[in-house]
Amino acid sequence: MDIFETFKPQNPLIQPHVSYYYLDIKPDNDITRFQCFPHYNNSISLYSSHYRDPAKNVIFEPGGLPLQIFTPLRKTILQVTQIGPVHRIVIVFNPLGIFQFFRGVDFTRYVLDFNFLERQELDRLFEERNPKQLAFLLDQLLLERYLKYENPVLEAALHQILSNDTPFTIEDLSQTLHISRRHLNRLFQTHFGVSVKKFYNIVAFRKALSGKISENPQKSLTELAYEYGYTDQAHLNKTFREFTQKAPRLFFSEGKKLGNEDIFWHFDR
Repeated sequence: MDIFETFKPQNPLIQPHVSYYYLDIKPDNDITRFQCFPHYNNSISLYSSHYRDPAKNVIFEPGGLPLQIFTPLRKTILQVTQIGPVHRIVIVFNPLGIFQFFRGVDFTRYVLDFNFLERQELDRLFEERNPKQLAFLLDQLLLERYLKYENPVLEAALHQILSNDTPFTIEDLSQTLHISRRHLNRLFQTHFGVSVKKFYNIVAFRKALSGKISENPQKSLTELAYEYGYTDQAHLNKTFREFTQKAPRLFFSEGKKLGNEDIFWHFDR
């Protein structure tokens, strides 16, 4: 039986840094293709017995080794192809969350050559299918790696961008933080691989998307536009076409929401 469940971290030290976890099990899968869309979060995907081929397909290999993939902030559409049975556990971090547990890796790119977790730890995780117990185990593994990371300027910038639905310019933000726009952009490029403006636009896109799929599916596009800082519906339409290659109405009609968080994928039919 297929399983797809999202669940939250339980430990108060982990909660500010991890948005959620999810479990994806498809024991009878032949081939699944889906598209993920731009997002300001980042994640570690843990596959039980898989490898990634040169075409970037994730392929089941009986008796194979676990596969660990770090996916950075997504600024374009991500195409995922899973071939064969799937057993995957994913840790979805808030923007700076990954830095609280792992260092020494370039988190602006996809990482497939770093052991985030040890083999025995992965084996224990893949034995557990109860979301509550799995959350406990993941929390414990992250706590063992917890090393507080602080960047006051980035933290203040993220707070302004993520908590404010009123439009503001990057110049306004840099002045509020008392640093130059150039320095602010350098911090975002170093930590997230995008400019402040690009990050801001991705956040606005995800807020509008969540406002439609999670808060009120009946909300009109005009309401979405004005609620989430777009100048008008035309502005929202342009952004959605940029990030999804589809007009908003078609994008929402063809997508599927999974779990209780903001996962919204398009599956190939």
